[in-house]
Amino acid sequence: MSLFNVYPLFDITPVKAEDVYVYDDKNIEYLDLYGGHAVISIGHSHPEYVEAITKQLKAIGFYSNAIKNPLQNVVSSKLNNASGCDGYQLFLCNSGAEANENALKLASFHTNRKKVLACKNGFHGRTSAAVAATDNPTIIAPINAQHDVAFFELGNIEAVENALQKNDVCAVIIEIIQGVGGLDESTTAFYQGLDALCKKYNTLFIVDEVQSGFGRTGDFFAFQKHNIAPDIISMAKGMGNGFPIGGILIHPNIKASFGLLGTTFGGNHVACAACISVLDVIENENLLKNASAISAYFMEQIQGLPKIKTIKGRGLMLGLEFDFPIAEVRKKLIFTHNIVTGSAKNPNVLRILPPLTLQKKHIDLLIDALKKEL
Repeated sequence: MSLFNVYPLFDITPVKAEDVYVYDDKNIEYLDLYGGHAVISIGHSHPEYVEAITKQLKAIGFYSNAIKNPLQNVVSSKLNNASGCDGYQLFLCNSGAEANENALKLASFHTNRKKVLACKNGFHGRTSAAVAATDNPTIIAPINAQHDVAFFELGNIEAVENALQKNDVCAVIIEIIQGVGGLDESTTAFYQGLDALCKKYNTLFIVDEVQSGFGRTGDFFAFQKHNIAPDIISMAKGMGNGFPIGGILIHPNIKASFGLLGTTFGGNHVACAACISVLDVIENENLLKNASAISAYFMEQIQGLPKIKTIKGRGLMLGLEFDFPIAEVRKKLIFTHNIVTGSAKNPNVLRILPPLTLQKKHIDLLIDALKKEL
């Protein structure tokens, strides 16, 4: 049986990993500045994380959500304390796409409407409604295109209001910092305007924090810089440090009822154990503060590097935009310097999404490699 061929693959086979390093089957060491699409938050194979999952597996790994799982309450309590999102309700699922799918479904239930407003160049997942709200026609099948979605330019508040005035939109969904799209972020005035317009027109404001959440920007959530109060916050990648888990935070104004949402695997015992250990390590090792400090160092060291047009993003969610496509530079970084970075929809952007445990010495390795290649 062959694998369904959906990704172009680099000829690298990782077999083990520790903190910010990955080792392949030839025992070559790679500096991981991509974290597997921003998934690795507290470092590969963190000992507390490994211990937590191992201990949980030895007790009980899974049972359905038809019974009580106190670990879910521990996750909600620790998440409340870490994020400051007091009073929000937590629904746990398995991935970012599933988080956004449930967010959009809940918005439609709550408003009894079906149209969605999404941002151009945004990415929200590959499932039915999530992919329809993603600005990439090449991954939207005809069955997905039946969803009623309109797109607006990032920063264009007038276009959003013109659409909301028709009173047929259930949700506005947006990434505060666009991940796959290339690290673009608008102004505080724009995000506060979105928040106000959604409240004015009884539309739910969904903030997609799948990539930017769990401390990646130096704040727990990227939206917190802008002093807004989303109705629903979706999250996933950094939650489990590699173990599949996602979720949405739901404003207390949205009332639950049996049957609105459901999941088999979401919030299972091992997933909760993984998330709890991530939250504990983030707090105990001051990783939000570290993300901000290392980001500041990165910004200092990158100044004067040739051919860089713009530096985008915040914290350890960064993009280096050049005046040329970065595909060859990225290959050189991987195969000559053994440094893993990411690409974006914008072909000129090199994405940096490392574990939040990154240190200055690791930034120095990247800077030296870029100087040689540029």
